[in-house]
Amino acid sequence: MCGIFAVLGLTGDPLHNRKRVYGLSKRIRHRGPDSYKMDVSIKEDGKQTYMVHKRLSIVAPGPSGEQPLYTDASHDTTFIANGEIYNHEHLREKYNIVSENKSDCQVIGHLYEQNGPEFIRELDGMFAFVIEDRKTGTIMAGRDHMGKIPCYIAYGKDGSVWFSSEMKTLIDDPGIAKYEIFPPGHYYLREKGETEGKMVRWYDPKWVTDVEYIPDRKADYTELRETVVDAVKNRLMADVPYAVLLSGGLDSSLITSIAVRHKKESKNTFGADEPVHSFSIGIKGAPDLVAARKVADALGTVHHEIHFTPEEALDALPDIVWHLETFEQVRASVPMYLLSRAIKSYGFKMVLSGEGADELFGGYLYFHKAPSAEEFHKECARKTTRLHQWDVLRANKSTMAWGIEVRTPLLSQQVCDYAMNTDPEQKMIRMNETDEDGHPFLEKYLLRKAFDTPDQPYLPDEVLWRQKEQFSDGVGYDWVDGLQDYADKMVSDEQFANRAQRFPLNPPTTKEYYLLREIFEEHFVTGMENGDCAYATCPFGKSIACSTPEAVAWDPEWEKSVGDISGRAVKNVHVAGDEFDLKKDGAGKDTKSSAKEKKPAEAASVMAIIGGHAGVRGSVAVKAAKGPVKSGARALGGRGRTAVKSRFVGLRAIKASAVAFA
Repeated sequence: MCGIFAVLGLTGDPLHNRKRVYGLSKRIRHRGPDSYKMDVSIKEDGKQTYMVHKRLSIVAPGPSGEQPLYTDASHDTTFIANGEIYNHEHLREKYNIVSENKSDCQVIGHLYEQNGPEFIRELDGMFAFVIEDRKTGTIMAGRDHMGKIPCYIAYGKDGSVWFSSEMKTLIDDPGIAKYEIFPPGHYYLREKGETEGKMVRWYDPKWVTDVEYIPDRKADYTELRETVVDAVKNRLMADVPYAVLLSGGLDSSLITSIAVRHKKESKNTFGADEPVHSFSIGIKGAPDLVAARKVADALGTVHHEIHFTPEEALDALPDIVWHLETFEQVRASVPMYLLSRAIKSYGFKMVLSGEGADELFGGYLYFHKAPSAEEFHKECARKTTRLHQWDVLRANKSTMAWGIEVRTPLLSQQVCDYAMNTDPEQKMIRMNETDEDGHPFLEKYLLRKAFDTPDQPYLPDEVLWRQKEQFSDGVGYDWVDGLQDYADKMVSDEQFANRAQRFPLNPPTTKEYYLLREIFEEHFVTGMENGDCAYATCPFGKSIACSTPEAVAWDPEWEKSVGDISGRAVKNVHVAGDEFDLKKDGAGKDTKSSAKEKKPAEAASVMAIIGGHAGVRGSVAVKAAKGPVKSGARALGGRGRTAVKSRFVGLRAIKASAVAFA
């Protein structure tokens, strides 16, 4: 895992441009604290290419794994990559790839030369890469199937094209006309002489491309178990110390158990004979801490328990939003961010995490109210294809803020395709029924049953069959409640009543989101020529217990509420649901609210499918017009940049969007 930043076709003074590129790339130094390299190429017409790599060395540390990468001494094919290619040894053997560079990403350039852009389908891993073919003038970039590695694309006013691991490098350069999310499961291709490139979807299983597809294949528990186990074993590839994130819930516990049991079978793993280290975090006495300790004791891991206070979490809010580059997922990101700092101090550089199972198998508590198997599957598909703006984004950026790589085995292409091609009737939650062993058909039943192996148990029964607990809840209810109380104090009733004037683009429905939107705007919107681009990368829409906006329609009471991502919002399901206050929508609402405030069924998620690519199912594209921000201004200190304090409230985005469904 690393940070990449590339600018291709840049015009102007090369000396000035190198300083410019270097200055912008410093903003992602946290992603690659181990080394820095830049490749510069100046063409005959004066146009320039800059490829910057900030390295976090996990595989082949030292000079043998340095980037930028080349296929030979001519540098005709020059490329940079962020991520891990788990099948690189197989690909080296299959295509007779010989190179002194031992980076797992080295295969990318050789495969491009041998097979062209469609080689990307052979990669098993998480990745974002940029290739410049200096012989033909072709530019190619690609991103993995789930968008586990963040990537953004920008378009220069001079015709240049920019790629970056994080948005913060693109927000205020005067040469950028616009920027957007590089869609997961796509590659970008621009041939010599073309002024615009094209996006091509390469990850195209039916469950992604056909919104009406409902699978009917019955899952085989042994097959499913072996698929998950293989995914974990493959992701133990590392030449440095690693650990696992253990919350005590099903997903993280399974990952930990598999790592403990199968570590010695993995290829090229660090410390094969050493015990696995596990980490958990929470406010003292939090549900996750208690559960994680039980699992760690049962599995024999070297367990580390990290504590934080609500006050420490609140202190981190501005930094969290800066690193996340969104106002969503903050509740869960704060503990993950604080935990990553502690893990770094212990000397670990990579962690395994359990993201993905809740989306693939319907693990969130709101799935209890799915009206049908068909709608259950469609919601799983919506959740999974949008992960690059939610949990996957949070997992990557919260950990990489401290130079920690996170790997998510449950989101391997093999696990995704197996789960999403399984009959959703097998995933439906039926708490009033039990199987032959007396277990209820609760959330993620398929995954639980696949690992219910009494002769050689992966987990104790009380863990394997424990109810889902949202991470932000599990680290301690005091954190979630403390954040809401803090927002109540920081945002006055008068400010909140006028929120539609302050935030015309989907006004926040709670003071918590009002506060987070203010922080987001200060970092990425206020005073920025392309502030509307920042907003277009963010998802909008009401959510209940982490649902999509579409699923809010499953329950009339949810539609009437302001929404809340806590699992406690699902009454009569979560054990603490009856005490949770799910506020009604309209409480304190200004009766003159903007007409742009959509009902859930109408707005069904203003989820940025950037550049018009239908990369997220059933979502809404926000396309914003260009133009300068008009307002009075004052100087605002920025992170290595000078910003202008003005009031941008999304008016241009509203004017141009007309929320057209993709």
